[in-house]
Amino acid sequence: MGSVEERLLLPPPPARSGDAGAGGAKRGKWEKTYLDVLGVCCSAEVALVERLLKPIDGVRAVTVVVPSRTVIVEHDLAAVSQSHIVKALNKAGLEASVRAYGSSGVVGRWPSPYTVASGALLLASLFAPLLPSLRWLALTAACAGAPPMVLRALAAGLALDINALMLVAVAGAAALGDYAEAGAIVFLFTTAEWLETLACTKASAGMSSLMSMVPPTVVLAQTGEVVGVRDVGVGAVVAVRAGEVVPVDGVVVDGQSEVDESSLTGESFPVPKQPQAEVWAGTMNLDGYIAVRTTALADNSTVARMQRLVEAAQNSRSKTQRLVDSCAKYYTPAVVAVAAGVALVPLLLGPRGAQDPKRWFQLALVLLVSACPCALVLSTPVATFCALLRAARMGVLIKGGDVLESLGEIRVAAFDKTGTITKGEFSVHGFHVVGDKVGMSQLLYWYVSVNNSDHSTENKNEKNGEVEQSGG
Repeated sequence: MGSVEERLLLPPPPARSGDAGAGGAKRGKWEKTYLDVLGVCCSAEVALVERLLKPIDGVRAVTVVVPSRTVIVEHDLAAVSQSHIVKALNKAGLEASVRAYGSSGVVGRWPSPYTVASGALLLASLFAPLLPSLRWLALTAACAGAPPMVLRALAAGLALDINALMLVAVAGAAALGDYAEAGAIVFLFTTAEWLETLACTKASAGMSSLMSMVPPTVVLAQTGEVVGVRDVGVGAVVAVRAGEVVPVDGVVVDGQSEVDESSLTGESFPVPKQPQAEVWAGTMNLDGYIAVRTTALADNSTVARMQRLVEAAQNSRSKTQRLVDSCAKYYTPAVVAVAAGVALVPLLLGPRGAQDPKRWFQLALVLLVSACPCALVLSTPVATFCALLRAARMGVLIKGGDVLESLGEIRVAAFDKTGTITKGEFSVHGFHVVGDKVGMSQLLYWYVSVNNSDHSTENKNEKNGEVEQSGG
């Protein structure tokens, strides 16, 4: 199997009737499914997701984009359905769901029932000074919010991840009788995961904006039938009316219009299109009807290739991210070792440390909770991810984190084309007469005379409306 970038950039191969799996069943069409997986909070869950999905018959490739909590699965619909993939992830408590076409994922998501239940019980336990029996509600709060952590820790096997750290801290607090602390750890951890999810919504919405550049349906020119864009074959003729987005790459066979290609090329001026002219998916038809004969499938259109480029860039790690990930691999075991030292070393040093063992155990639990590596591991990829998507929405494709980091070393940039960093639209904001040689009326007369010509600058002035007059 090639690299992640190669898998993403290559278009899905056409299904062949002779393809068969291990069991001899015929393969169908390879499909790419996007999943919102809210349980992916850092790179530690990447191995867990791959361990759950890759053994499934019919799954060809699994890509995990941690900052947006997105899992991209290439699979055979005839062998494994989307619901089967979702169930496999949800058995491990990863809260997976299929992302609808053009959906922005987890925008506006409320806290999970586990977080709400844990918070409500913990709040009720605060009245324990008035009714001592309420102190047990704090322990109940810990149990109510812990199931997702327990499921992920069990699915991870012997891996020492953040879920294992939190469970050790909760178990230690409960063993010491600090039920309020145990409930608070669970509630704060689940709340932090929810806040991280909200922080990732912008990145998720950015990827969805790329996916929604192309309409999900098209109109066949010959019959007027509305079909899905992925069902349109090469050579079909589709109708594109004024104001609509071109759905597929192709060649104009009928009609003429102007097309806004700024989303792909950065060109600020509309490009005239006549029969035999090429058009690309994701561009806007401005002012006329055109019929387009497709030259590529939707999965291999310009927008689809751009989307695969962005996905490849999201999965390529920068030098800083590789350093952080390599440190995080040893960070969690080191935290556990230091916490164990804080709890045990004072007891071994003599009777003075053994007089208050509870205090040292509490300090060890505080260390476990406060040294959570999630913020460290997520810091670089989230910043890189948002920057790549922001650039993609502006029509700039950056290949990866390393390239993005190298931009910080640039001191001089040269641009050779109007429309790259300027709009290319001229306007006159006002007149200011210097001296007494020319009066304002004469200046306006000259302006009106020139404005009657077809010069592009003056056409722009007509669109801008009235011109401010000022004398002096």
